[in-house]
Amino acid sequence: MKGFGNIMREAQKLQEQLAAVQEEVAKRKVDATAGGGMVTVEANGKQELVSIKIDREVINPDDAQMLEDLVLAACNEALRKSREMVQQELSRLTGGLKIPGLGM
Repeated sequence: MKGFGNIMREAQKLQEQLAAVQEEVAKRKVDATAGGGMVTVEANGKQELVSIKIDREVINPDDAQMLEDLVLAACNEALRKSREMVQQELSRLTGGLKIPGLGM
């Protein structure tokens, strides 16, 4: 079963590379804006929101719904960009091969 030993070594190597990629992308950040830059949200590669900035001009106590919508839109876009960044990095590792369950 020499072939099986080689497969196991390759799997271990891939697992180590995956861990390194996950550690690397966890440190990277992406940002997204809404309302023409009135709301900016930053997320990391672990799909965690790390900051939200809101321009004072968009804060209107009589229209909280608009601000809520802008924050929600910016958050969703930042998380989408974060997932895309992770997928791009994992794609480089796997040579574009989609492996179910491989991701963050």
